Amino acid sequence: MITATTSAPARRRLLRNPWRRPVFLEGFTWLYIAWSLLPIGLAVLFSFNNGRSQSVWQGFSMRWYTGDPLQSVLHDPTLHAAIAQTLKLALFTTVIAVPLGVAFAIGVDRWRSRPAEAANFVMVFSFVIPELIFGVALFFVFNTMFTSVHLGTLAETIGLVTWNLSWPAIIVRARLVSIGRQYEEAAADLGATRLQAIRRVLLPMLAPAIFASAVLVFSGVIDDFVLVNLLSSTSKTEPMSVLIYSNTHGGNGGPALNALATLMLLFSFVVAIIGFVGYRLMTRGERTSTDESLATFAGM
Repeated sequence: MITATTSAPARRRLLRNPWRRPVFLEGFTWLYIAWSLLPIGLAVLFSFNNGRSQSVWQGFSMRWYTGDPLQSVLHDPTLHAAIAQTLKLALFTTVIAVPLGVAFAIGVDRWRSRPAEAANFVMVFSFVIPELIFGVALFFVFNTMFTSVHLGTLAETIGLVTWNLSWPAIIVRARLVSIGRQYEEAAADLGATRLQAIRRVLLPMLAPAIFASAVLVFSGVIDDFVLVNLLSSTSKTEPMSVLIYSNTHGGNGGPALNALATLMLLFSFVVAIIGFVGYRLMTRGERTSTDESLATFAGM
C-alpha cells in the first residue's frame, strides 16, 4: 500500500510496470536468434576455409570463391549453371506472376457475384495446399496429360508461377481495400475512362504493393526447393538449392557448396534490402501524412 510518507524512489519502484522490461523474454528472444544464426554463420565461415575440411579450420582463404582453378564458384561450370538457372527462374517467375497476380487481384476486387468467393479461395491456394503435393501433382500432369511440356525450365517456370501467384494477388488486394475507390471515381468524374483511371490513377497507387510482391516472389524463387527438384530434368536445369541438396545429401559436399550457399544467402539478403528500401521510399509521403494526422489528433 502506497502512503503519503512513502519516499519518491520507493513509489517509483512500486508503480513500475513489471512488463516494461521483461528480462526473461528478452533473453529467450536473443537465445532463439543466436540458435537460428549459429548454423548459418558456421556454414558461411567454412566457405572461407583454406582446406576441404568441414570441421577443422585451416585458415582464411577465397579458394572456393575464386582461387581454386577447378572447383571454385568462379571456375566450376556446374556451379555457374546452377546460379544462372536460379536467376533465370526467379526473373521469369517474377515477370509473369506479378502482372497476373495484379490483374487477378483487380478482377476479384471488382467481381461482385457468388463465384467471387471461390476466386478468393484460389488466391490463397499456395497457403492451403502443401507444396510437396502440388509439385507431385504437376509432375504427373506434365508426364501424363500435357506431355508437350517437358520437364525442365518450362515446367519449373509454370509450376513456380502457379505457386507464387498468390503473393501479388493477396498483397495487391489488400492495397486495393486500403485505398478504396474514391480516387477512381474522382478520375471518372473528370472524364477519364475506366482504362485511363486504372492506368493513370490506380496502378501508380498500387506501385508499392506491386514492388513488394515482386521482391517476395523473386526472393521466394531463389530458395525454392520442392517444386524445382520435382520438375527439373537434367543437371543443367537444377538451380542452386537442388544442387546443394543433392551433393550434400549424397555425402559429396564441400566448401565450394558452402560458398554457393553463401552466394544464395547473399542474393536473398540483397533482394530483401532493396525491397525494404524501395518500399520505404515509395510510401514515404503516405507515412508523413499519417504521422501528421496522428500528431494533429494527439494535439486536439
